[in-house]
Amino acid sequence: MISAVRADAFVESTAAGPRLTVRKAVMRDIPPILDLINGYAAKGVMLPRTEFELSEAIRDFTVVTTGADLLGCGALHFYSPTIGEVRSLAVDGRAKTHGVGRKLVGALVQEAQEYELDAIFAFTYVVEFFQKVGFHVVERGALPLKAWKDCLRCPKFQACDEIAVLRVLRPSRWMEQQTQSWGAEDQLIRIPTPRRV
Repeated sequence: MISAVRADAFVESTAAGPRLTVRKAVMRDIPPILDLINGYAAKGVMLPRTEFELSEAIRDFTVVTTGADLLGCGALHFYSPTIGEVRSLAVDGRAKTHGVGRKLVGALVQEAQEYELDAIFAFTYVVEFFQKVGFHVVERGALPLKAWKDCLRCPKFQACDEIAVLRVLRPSRWMEQQTQSWGAEDQLIRIPTPRRV
């Protein structure tokens, strides 16, 4: 599950902002990452994380900092040799217009390309942001079923309103894999999507 951070968290200002450093997370980043993620979780827009979970997954995380301040985080989680998920994407409120979200996604895309993934996906409420960084909306059933494991513990599981987005990194390999895995497009597994009122 990706954050449901509001769209203004990903708006870039034209004014010069602080010097941003993008790097892989290290163990000392766990407390500020937890504060950031669990702050959004308290608002019901992200799944909460524990210190134990973050310790196990710290290698998945990339952070953006300025000086000693952590301004944002995001993780690239692998589901198969061909696909991964951008998740736990969160930007500190103080950094809403400094391009932190774009830098995080850019770093995660680069990492996915280095690992030769064919595609990456995310679940989000901020579709417009993801479209600006090369993702497109897809039917949830087009994603691997194991991508839903975090959904089982989500309070919104029975009425999920997040949108699935996908960015294909290696188009020819992705199409070949989809044809082999699923057959024709009309044979996709259709996951129920709640109606918007």
